[in-house]
Amino acid sequence: MSAAVVDSLTRLWKRPWVHSYVPHLLVFISVAGSFLKGTGLVPKTYFSDSTNILNLYFVKVSWGWTIVLLLPFIAYTSHHIKNRSFALRRLSSLLVATLIWYFCTKIFFYIEDITGSCYESQNKLVIRGEIYTKAECKKAKFLWDGFDISGHSFILAYSSLVIVEEMMAMSQISSDHRNTPIDCLYLALNAIVAIWIWMFGCTSVYFHDAIDKVLGTSCGILGWYVTYVLWYPRPFSPGLPPHPKQNAKCEN
Repeated sequence: MSAAVVDSLTRLWKRPWVHSYVPHLLVFISVAGSFLKGTGLVPKTYFSDSTNILNLYFVKVSWGWTIVLLLPFIAYTSHHIKNRSFALRRLSSLLVATLIWYFCTKIFFYIEDITGSCYESQNKLVIRGEIYTKAECKKAKFLWDGFDISGHSFILAYSSLVIVEEMMAMSQISSDHRNTPIDCLYLALNAIVAIWIWMFGCTSVYFHDAIDKVLGTSCGILGWYVTYVLWYPRPFSPGLPPHPKQNAKCEN
C-alpha cells in the first residue's frame, strides 16, 4: 500500500508544472490570504488560535522537523544514486539552509527591535522608554509594537521549497531498490510539506499585516532561489539533488 502511494507521489512531483509552480502557489496564498484577512469576513476557527496543536508542536519547531526528516533522506538517496562523497557534498546543503534560516530570523528580530517601542497596555498611551528590545518588554509583561516581518511566512515557505527540491531525488530510485524506511521518510516529507503549506495559508489568513507576510514569504523564496536556482547548479557548491532533468549533469 505505502509503495503504491510513494509511486503516485513521485509521478506527481516529476510533472514539471507541479514542481515549478510551488513558489507561485506560495505567493498566491500569501497575497490572497492577506486580502481575505483585510476584509474581516473570515470566521475564527481552531487554526486562528495560535495555541492549535500544529502551531505548537510543528510550526514552532518547523526547522527542526525539516532537518530531522531531510538529513537521513538526503544521505540515503545521494549515496544510493551516486556515492559517499556526493552524499557528503549534498548534505552540506542543509548547513547552508540552516545558516540562511538563522541569519534571516536574526535580522527579523533585529528589525523588530530597532523599529519598535514598549507600551504598558494595548491602548499604547504609555511608552516604557527604558526598554529597548522585544525580549525585555515581554519579560516585563508589556506590549511591544515594531515592524514584525512574519517569521512563520518565511520559514514555512522556505522549508516547503527546500523539501520539494530534495524530494525530487526519489524519482531516481526504482521501486525495486527502495526499502520501507526510505518509503516512510518520503511519505513523512510529503506530509510535512502539506502541513507547512496549510499552516502557511493559516498564517496568511489569520495573522500579521499584509506587508509582514509578503516580506517574509519573499525572503523564503529568495533564499531558495539564490541557492537552488543560482548557486547549486554551479561547481563549488553543494550541488542539486539528482532528478530527471539534470541527473546526467551532476558531478560525482
